[in-house]
Amino acid sequence: MSTFVDYYYSHSSPWTYLGHARFLAIAAKYGATVNFKPASFGTIFAQSGGLPVTKRAPQRQAYRLMELRRWRDFLGIELNPEPKFFPVADVPVQQFGIAGGEMGYDMGKLSGALLRAVWAEDRNVADDDTLAAIGDEQGMDGAAILTRSKEPEIAARYEANTQEAMSRNVFGAPTYAFEDEFFWGQDRLDFVERKLAR
Repeated sequence: MSTFVDYYYSHSSPWTYLGHARFLAIAAKYGATVNFKPASFGTIFAQSGGLPVTKRAPQRQAYRLMELRRWRDFLGIELNPEPKFFPVADVPVQQFGIAGGEMGYDMGKLSGALLRAVWAEDRNVADDDTLAAIGDEQGMDGAAILTRSKEPEIAARYEANTQEAMSRNVFGAPTYAFEDEFFWGQDRLDFVERKLAR
């Protein structure tokens, strides 16, 4: 019997970036299929009481940067806590990732490249040429993905992912959902692995 993990995430989330490769490795280790579900966390925050980073209290913003540096150093992952193009305009990059998956490309690989572009490479993933180039760099047809990302069906999939996340009480990125349990945050990946190992 197949095991499925629903993965609600944002390409503009540093916590998604910090956990992405580790999560995919854990899923592969236990033969789990990942359902990639990029969603609008701006919409989710508004519904669940969260605030975008720039609207949080100064002490919360300062602690977030401290934690990002702490996790970066602990995991040995390249990360700029204050990237040049942040906050990110979510729609282009989220729909680009969805379109790549819908076209049969490796969505884990593509999402990893998009996350790195924001958090390690200071690239503007709201820019069409940048998105297409990232697709090409992964051995994919970046221009075709870009074209597909602008179609109504992809926008509808993005909206459906968002509505589904809210209906399941998801409130933060990343969230990993397996069977009847949810795990919010890359710092919960040990618990994800324990659940999959049962």
